[in-house]
Amino acid sequence: MGIIKYMAKEMTKEIGNKSREFYEFVLPPVDMYLDEDSLTVVVDLPGFDKKDIKLTLHRSILSISAEKHDSQKDNAVYRQRPNIIDKKILLPIKVEEDKEGVVSAKFVQGVLTVKIPASHQGKQISIE
Repeated sequence: MGIIKYMAKEMTKEIGNKSREFYEFVLPPVDMYLDEDSLTVVVDLPGFDKKDIKLTLHRSILSISAEKHDSQKDNAVYRQRPNIIDKKILLPIKVEEDKEGVVSAKFVQGVLTVKIPASHQGKQISIE
């Protein structure tokens, strides 16, 4: 019976690894809110530390990368939460090059909130 337990444990571990890889690909969940002068991007990153998160903004692409340094990951039987996040988000606004430095970000209780100044370019079209 020992070999069956071992095989079940290994299979569960492999399923957990594949599941975690899938979640690392699709996560983290992102919400965006556009108001008159800014775009607010809210990203759920539970289990990560602020020091492990890196943000970059280049034109209209917000890049989020994070790596969890978990001392207990070798002992886990089943893990579904991602250890690594590498997400590129195409923003629904045009970000001017000189405005990239005006972005602010906060990380509170596993939630990252990024505020980006919105450029409302475009020509007003009158309707006749």
